[in-house]
Amino acid sequence: MAAAQLAPARRSGVWGALRTAMATPPAIIGLIVIGVFLGAALFSRFLKPYSTSTPSCGVFEAPSAQHWLGCDDGGVDMLSLVLQGGQVSMFVGFTAAVIAIFIGAIFGVLSGYFGGWVDTVLMRITDYFMVIPQIVLMIVVAAVWGPSLSHVIMVIGFLMWTSTARVVRAQVKSLRERVYVRRAASIGAGHTRIILTHILPQLGPLLIANTVLAITLAIFNETALAFLGLSDPTAVTWGTIMEHAFERGAVSIGAWWAIVPAGLCVAALIVGCYLVGNSIEDGLNPRLRASYLSTKSWRLRPLVGRGRDAL
Repeated sequence: MAAAQLAPARRSGVWGALRTAMATPPAIIGLIVIGVFLGAALFSRFLKPYSTSTPSCGVFEAPSAQHWLGCDDGGVDMLSLVLQGGQVSMFVGFTAAVIAIFIGAIFGVLSGYFGGWVDTVLMRITDYFMVIPQIVLMIVVAAVWGPSLSHVIMVIGFLMWTSTARVVRAQVKSLRERVYVRRAASIGAGHTRIILTHILPQLGPLLIANTVLAITLAIFNETALAFLGLSDPTAVTWGTIMEHAFERGAVSIGAWWAIVPAGLCVAALIVGCYLVGNSIEDGLNPRLRASYLSTKSWRLRPLVGRGRDAL
């Protein structure tokens, strides 16, 4: 069978495993959670019951029928703030995750495919970034560059690609030894054609899984930097909502509604992305699935000389 016929078969198998993984209950739950947050972010302009720039109630007013999540220290409706903060936080998280996956994929593909000195140089760079505490470095870089959403995106994206590079490198080193890749090289296919035609399509589901998981880290890191005051103070994000509430004494007076809703949104979105990412990983690598013993699926064989085995 020619390499051109083998490659589509391999692609259909990989993407078929992806479709199967996305049909599992954890993946469906994760997709629903992500879909709800995406919908709220896209239509937050129409869903916000009040303005986020003008007061609409009392200072730290408790939740009520008019204000479901209460109000902050400035009398601004918390539900409106959470909806707008989700839009900005998800934009920062998704953008930073895409940047991280793009850099990691380039390092991983080049390192795994060419090997030799290219692999050595790129992996030493990767190792250098891996041993540096990311949160600490993010704090230092964000503090030096100044508080800005674009700076936060670049800091997170440029420091979060190392794990993707390692995973992609290992997968590419396996793919380049496949029969259809060797046959394509033997008939004169160039490196660029082999990478684009035979390597990248196989990496698609793996990159999707890593992107989903990277989104969780990017949103968490953005929230952490914003809570520490290293994000744009004029932008409304889940992190800045919690930062302002903490700094203005919401905890001391028991105004939990000024902090808890934003924190729950961060946790729920992270759990949703985690469920989808893990489901994809399990679908692509069945060895990651946990095996559980069931009395209905197996039983001990009778000892020799007893029961039906007796002569």
